[in-house]
Amino acid sequence: MPKGVYRLPNITNEPIKSYAPGSPERKALKEKLAEVKNTVVDLPMIIDGKEIRTGKLMDIRPPHEHKHLLGHYHQGDASHIQMAIQAAMKAKPAWEKMNWESRAAIFLKAAELIAGPYRQLMNAVTMLGQSKNAFQAEIDCVCELADFYRFNVKNMYEIYHMQPNSSAGIWDRNVWRPLEGFVFALTPFNFTSIAGNLPGAPVLMGNVCVWKPSKTAVYSAHLIMQILKEAGLPDGVINLVYCSGPVASDVILSNKDFAGIHFTGSTGVFNSVWTNIVKNINQYRTYPRIVGETGGKDYIFADPTAPAKQVATAMVRGAFEYQGQKCSAASRAYIPSNIWPEVRKYVEADLAQIKVGGVEDFTNFVNAVIDEDSFDKLAKAIDNAQASPDAEVILGGKYDKSEGYFIYPTVILAKKPDYVTMQEELFGPVLTVYVYEPDKVEETLDILDHTSSYALTGAIFSQDRAAIERMTERLTYTAGNFYINDKPTGAVVDQQPFGGGRASGTNDKAGSVLNLLRWVSPQAIKETFVPATDYMYPNFLED
Repeated sequence: MPKGVYRLPNITNEPIKSYAPGSPERKALKEKLAEVKNTVVDLPMIIDGKEIRTGKLMDIRPPHEHKHLLGHYHQGDASHIQMAIQAAMKAKPAWEKMNWESRAAIFLKAAELIAGPYRQLMNAVTMLGQSKNAFQAEIDCVCELADFYRFNVKNMYEIYHMQPNSSAGIWDRNVWRPLEGFVFALTPFNFTSIAGNLPGAPVLMGNVCVWKPSKTAVYSAHLIMQILKEAGLPDGVINLVYCSGPVASDVILSNKDFAGIHFTGSTGVFNSVWTNIVKNINQYRTYPRIVGETGGKDYIFADPTAPAKQVATAMVRGAFEYQGQKCSAASRAYIPSNIWPEVRKYVEADLAQIKVGGVEDFTNFVNAVIDEDSFDKLAKAIDNAQASPDAEVILGGKYDKSEGYFIYPTVILAKKPDYVTMQEELFGPVLTVYVYEPDKVEETLDILDHTSSYALTGAIFSQDRAAIERMTERLTYTAGNFYINDKPTGAVVDQQPFGGGRASGTNDKAGSVLNLLRWVSPQAIKETFVPATDYMYPNFLED
């Protein structure tokens, strides 16, 4: 076929549509929501490009309207995981030999489909299936997923251009091989974009994948598979399976061809996966790549010079957008007593205006948490705070699951800095505040550093440049994504590559070159044009 050193199309971030009243996208999305809601879907697994139905049907219901049925998906078992592995390994030889520009074209086309003809269907499915409002869906399942696919191509292009120098008469080059085996993508409910990127990134680099989405995000995962297939992804390169995590892990982590895992989820699950990989390490053909983004106990720290209104806005947006179900959501805040009364006043005023309800009403800022287990955990935490002598629920505290799993935005005031909700991840719209004395900044920074095992995101607020510099240095290892005078959420692909350390994951920065490098195994090739014919070196010659 024709050869060339190809230049990529211009790669930029997908513009976010406003969905303001009267806008054409608002009208189109409302129409698509009605269409999706009134259609009962039947979602099979996709293995080797084929639809696999088991007859074991699991309901898909909107978290904000759990009596309504969106459809069913077909639950699989260990045999389907084995089928998926076999399909992936069968597809591997042809896929890894495919020219890079053909692989790139598939994902560039998928991005165009997501941002174009599938835009409102992607939004509607994510909104109804995962209870996201229009803005949160737009920035996630459309803009960020399109950004992942486009910038992954750009990053792949840059990696392939990472080539060594050569001496005279020699040509040195790097071959960026895919891993020897298959990759397991274990994806979360909270971001459709993450779910699409975790299998997509390794596959772009020539790998094949078994993909198990969260049981509460099957609908959007299935739609992504449809789009990738339309974009030209060959059968078997990604195999979409629906079964329990432990069942999938038992089969996959004991297979000799397991080459890596791309994971986003809880720290506990990731630790279990890592432990099982270690137990099985002698069975594998190669050392598996372990890439994971896990939990967070993300913070906002304001110093005595911080503007109260800015801090309050960051707290409300950072803690309560998408019901606090972002890995980056602010869930603890350290506020000095000199600005706390004003901060509290602004937060209280905002929460008095925030509406809670279903996604079809575009004026609702907060929707439902993902399922009943999450609801029950959050309700218990609120009840415990109400009863504890070490905490006080000062705002919100209301919850109701009669129609949907609604936890109202809640602010807890911790009377001691190690209260449980300052330490443990809740993954819901609950923010805990600790008020400190203005002359105790350094001591409070130490408390912040040692209170939680996580280190995903964090934000500081100050008007003092020297203080900003000191705090940034002091908090170096507390957050993989660090924000100065901004909320700790909203990372954008190619602008703030995302990931954290400590118990928050391997910090491999999704959407960046750093992440894609984990899915290749480089080979260095040296070619000598005129080989030596004498074994002797000059230093061995006699004078």
